[in-house]
Amino acid sequence: MDFTGAYAPSHLTFLLEGFLVTLQVAFLSIVFSFTIAIIVGVVRYAKIPGVSQVLGTIVELIRNLPLLLIIFFTYFALPEVGIKLDKFWAAVLALVIFEAAMLSEIVRSGLNSVEKGQIEAARSSGLNYVQTLWHVVLPQALRRMVPPIVSQFISLLKDTSLAVVIALPELMNHAQIINGRNVNYVIPTFLMVAVMYFVVNYALSVVSKRLENKHA
Repeated sequence: MDFTGAYAPSHLTFLLEGFLVTLQVAFLSIVFSFTIAIIVGVVRYAKIPGVSQVLGTIVELIRNLPLLLIIFFTYFALPEVGIKLDKFWAAVLALVIFEAAMLSEIVRSGLNSVEKGQIEAARSSGLNYVQTLWHVVLPQALRRMVPPIVSQFISLLKDTSLAVVIALPELMNHAQIINGRNVNYVIPTFLMVAVMYFVVNYALSVVSKRLENKHA
């Protein structure tokens, strides 16, 4: 194991550049997937005839597919029908599709966890269905969703490493390039990669616990 060579400034800079791409992909995927998940979860909770059933089928289909397959589909299959994305956006799209399905179930479960008595009280006070959903149900549900949502965000960040299969220049891709230069770099490089993932994911876990305690 050559820690000195593996942790040369040029190698650490290269890893940080890859980690920046990882964080960019994760951030965009979180924003887009959570937005879609809120919409899908609310629509399914509202049980809109026809629409809810269709969305439910799509969500179950996506949740039961491996993310790796979805990445291959967005990068290799979409160009066959005239939709060509570069590696970055193919990875983002795949993660958004997969994570939106996972998060929408968390949203729907959170909405369903709000007691019916509160909904009935809100309706009897004069609020219509949309007002009840917006002012009563959704705020309470979101507080209850914080731990599972953050847990899913952590999984999303780790799942970005699967984009290495399409040679996206993210953290794992850069680690493999460094390892290819010298077999003695493998363990030190992967240890550094593990530290980078751990620091961000642990920070997310701490934030989740503080939010949970704040609203307990």
